[in-house]
Amino acid sequence: MTKKLSGYKHIIWDWNGTLLDDAWLCVEVMNGMLEKRGLSMVNLDFYRSVFTFPVRDYYLQLGYDFEKESFEKVGMEFMVLYNQRQKECRLHEEVLSVLEAFSQQGLGQSILSAREQNELITETIDLGVRKYFTRVYGLDDHYAHGKTDVGLKLIMDLAFEPSSLLFIGDTMHDAEVAREIGIDCILIPHGHHNEERLRTCSFPVIANLNELKSRL
Repeated sequence: MTKKLSGYKHIIWDWNGTLLDDAWLCVEVMNGMLEKRGLSMVNLDFYRSVFTFPVRDYYLQLGYDFEKESFEKVGMEFMVLYNQRQKECRLHEEVLSVLEAFSQQGLGQSILSAREQNELITETIDLGVRKYFTRVYGLDDHYAHGKTDVGLKLIMDLAFEPSSLLFIGDTMHDAEVAREIGIDCILIPHGHHNEERLRTCSFPVIANLNELKSRL
């Protein structure tokens, strides 16, 4: 992908990790759950090297035994604890200026997220960015199985040619979703996956959100 961002008509953003700085909170919440179960805790670097979709596989890597307790129970425990502290999370530093720059250039913008739909909409409103997005599409549950199907619905509803759409995310799953729905992608290693993993995805990896403005 070499064309400038102005060559696209619509930007699709991932939310958690890409726009919302929440990887640190995911680590803190998970460590509380791991400690309670006598499992080894993780730091942010390790988290970025192992976190994956579907998140069930990530839990297994951390040592959860779903013969002793169900994934649904563990997943709900995480979401309850995360939601109790979610308002501590802020947008990444450069987000507002980039969203505004894209808007000034006439680029449409939407969100495609593995976050539960109603919570996602509430967060965009609370953080003052809902006005930038034509559509905000999340999942209908808390278990983050993946977002390809929702992504396909989003591009159908946007009614643009796939070549005019760009997805911006922070995980290998975002790259996979972009590939499956047939659109370009840019990846940023400031969220839930590290740069080493993102470099394996065959999409451009940039250092930070501000670099996007130089591509307008």
